[in-house]
Amino acid sequence: EGTVKKINVNVYERNPEARRICIKKYGCKCQVCGMDFQKTYGELGKGFIHVHHIIPLHSIKSDYIINGETDLIPVCPNCHAMLHKGVDGEFMTVAELRKIVRKANNEN
Repeated sequence: EGTVKKINVNVYERNPEARRICIKKYGCKCQVCGMDFQKTYGELGKGFIHVHHIIPLHSIKSDYIINGETDLIPVCPNCHAMLHKGVDGEFMTVAELRKIVRKANNEN
């Protein structure tokens, strides 16, 4: 625990303007579960949200012009992690995860 280890990773470029366009369209509310960080955390949560690439960047394998309204969607960190975790090694769509969350909320 705590030992320093050097690793190399690939980092994909991000377009901050596309993120801004995405948030302008959808707001800072998770499009899966409805989490709104500002409602929960007040000023601390204002403007906080992850932005998910609907088509995973690693699968595109080249430069492309991203459309912030159609290629990105705001999601909370928990839903973002679940989208990437997926099922049986396959990424999950926003619609698929939304169904799971709605079902779980209806059962409670």
